[in-house]
Amino acid sequence: MKKVVTMGEIMLRLSTPRFERFVQAESFDAVYGGGEANVAVSLANYGLDSYFVSKLPKNDIGQAAINHMRRFGVNTNYVVRGGDRVGIYYLESGASMRPSKVIYDRANSSIAEARVSDFNFDEIFKDAVWFHFSGITPALSDEAAILTEEALKAAKKHEVTVSVDLNYRKNLWTPEKAQKVMTNLMQYVDVCIGNEEDAELTLGFKPGDTNVTTGELELKGYKNIFKQMIEKFNFKYVVSSLRESYSASDNGWSACIYDGNEFYHSKKYDIRIVDRVGGGDSFASGLIYGLVSGKNFKDALEFGVAASALKHTIHGDFNMVSIDEVEKLLQGDASGRVQR
Repeated sequence: MKKVVTMGEIMLRLSTPRFERFVQAESFDAVYGGGEANVAVSLANYGLDSYFVSKLPKNDIGQAAINHMRRFGVNTNYVVRGGDRVGIYYLESGASMRPSKVIYDRANSSIAEARVSDFNFDEIFKDAVWFHFSGITPALSDEAAILTEEALKAAKKHEVTVSVDLNYRKNLWTPEKAQKVMTNLMQYVDVCIGNEEDAELTLGFKPGDTNVTTGELELKGYKNIFKQMIEKFNFKYVVSSLRESYSASDNGWSACIYDGNEFYHSKKYDIRIVDRVGGGDSFASGLIYGLVSGKNFKDALEFGVAASALKHTIHGDFNMVSIDEVEKLLQGDASGRVQR
């Protein structure tokens, strides 16, 4: 079984039930999630030896987060205990023309205050084949940025393939700070995932004709940016999910990939959204699984898109689908008929 590693923050998610507004909700649904944690769960679900690296307080909430990961087969042996708090985020799920809203309460979380000395990266990356992180982790604090680079150095020392989901978060840092930090980290990256907006805000590549707000796709603009990114950073692949946002409830969903020679656009799915949080993470994990399991880059992309299309129908951050379910969708069965 191939060992894959992710590193980041797992948070307590408090979401309003029944699409209620924050101001009217009298209760919250509680689950756990976070970019790299979501990827780790999907990779475990696909049968890989999935490890999650983080730091959580030594209290019942920290233990609950760990238990939540273990429930889905993720190895948490590299989660260290310490610090004072688990980060929290509040989610108000949108519908129709009303967008979803997220409010963070994650300052001074345990992972944001973690130090390099908390982790044995040589042990963590021993026998690993893949390491995944996102732009969220180095955005948490200056200490987290240092921690991320040290993890990347160790991963490359052990000849581990590295992927990043650029994931710009305006509530965590500015484009200026993001570009300073992330441009430096790209020297360690083999597979870069991020939409056109992420590429501009985290790496400074100016957008072409594509509008990520309306979702009006102009694929030529993506190819041009991908080409510039490979020329500058020597990525093996540059990848982007493509969301056509008809409303908060209905999206078109596809993706594209470029290997420096060939640009490929996947099949598109029209999806009715139950929960879009974690959609990008489910795409990244499907792509990673495809590449780790030996699929060519086109088939790996198609697997990631199909897996993520299914995730949009599932409540919570984690993608609870099997390889068989993804393969069935890839074969063209999108009927949603009852399985008996």
